[in-house]
Amino acid sequence: MNKSPSSSRRFTGAAALVVLTALYVAQAGAVPQASTRVAPVPSADAGEPSVQSGDGKARTEGAEAAEGVTAPVRGAARLNIDSGQQPEGIVAEPDGSVVVTFAPTRQIVRITPSGELRVLATLPAPPPQAETPAVGEPYAGGIVRAEDGTLYVTYATGTDDLTGVWRIAADGGVPRRVVALPAAGLPNGIALDTRSRQLYITDSFAGRVWRAPAAGGPAVVWSADPVLARHSEGFAGANGIRVHAGAVWVTNHDRGTVLRFPVTGPRSAPVAGRPETVAEGLGEIDDLVFTGDGDGLLVAGVTDSRVLLVRDGKGTPVLDEEDGLQNPTALARHGTTVHIASSAQYTLTDPHVLSANSANLTR
Repeated sequence: MNKSPSSSRRFTGAAALVVLTALYVAQAGAVPQASTRVAPVPSADAGEPSVQSGDGKARTEGAEAAEGVTAPVRGAARLNIDSGQQPEGIVAEPDGSVVVTFAPTRQIVRITPSGELRVLATLPAPPPQAETPAVGEPYAGGIVRAEDGTLYVTYATGTDDLTGVWRIAADGGVPRRVVALPAAGLPNGIALDTRSRQLYITDSFAGRVWRAPAAGGPAVVWSADPVLARHSEGFAGANGIRVHAGAVWVTNHDRGTVLRFPVTGPRSAPVAGRPETVAEGLGEIDDLVFTGDGDGLLVAGVTDSRVLLVRDGKGTPVLDEEDGLQNPTALARHGTTVHIASSAQYTLTDPHVLSANSANLTR
């Protein structure tokens, strides 16, 4: 997550064999339910000899990536940054599609493997005088998908009537707020526990995690542990969030930490256990995603334009700007494919949605 264009920007947003998929949006500002044909999304298992990378330079299978490891890349078409098409949150769907949030335009957009882009919904605009904490402008942030395709999106506006979690049907339509959150906060990351049907939401400004039923209803502060707080002179604390292996995992943007909160108590009212610092010293980070059934995970290094593989408490860069990354804000995995929202929030040049084979990132 990042500051909006109206705010002073502090930040934005290795070695692996990787295939990049970049999705070019031909026209901005589409109305909900509209469809636009974009560049096809190639399979993550295929290869091409040469394409244009994010910096406009041709990359081939023999090109040298960071630390001297070859990294064939392809499909570097571009999103339209001038139209606010900067992907903030991302979720993968079973058919290979991805759904992203465009924070500046308040849009939730599906992009199919065949290259079709469809605006599923546009969140309502707040009054012109509204001021969103930390970012200034309205902020459509994290996104999560239920098994039936229902989408849940965090939205921060600085107003009581709009800030919270919004639900969108799988096929799109009029969004509906199902969880109200304080206007003084910045709801950002979101995770769904499919067993308990509970949503977990990070507040990056207040430094806490909220919990609320996915069916809708009042939210409660699940944890306000100091490890979730931002620096006193910093920008954002608790950021990315996942439910995994009986715990809630959270990144802290300012502190560069990955935290693990064991989940205790009854399923209907889960309680946050004592947090454990899984990794630290990762720089300014955003989202995280697990690589499989174990505890190996990838973290988006937003400011330094990197994706880090976290093992044994340490982060190793496996993708960087040489692979086309520009300030990655979110990660999603389906099968062996990891999708990356490369937002260009700081570089302001070349936003992408990229894809990589997870096996190549974890060697």
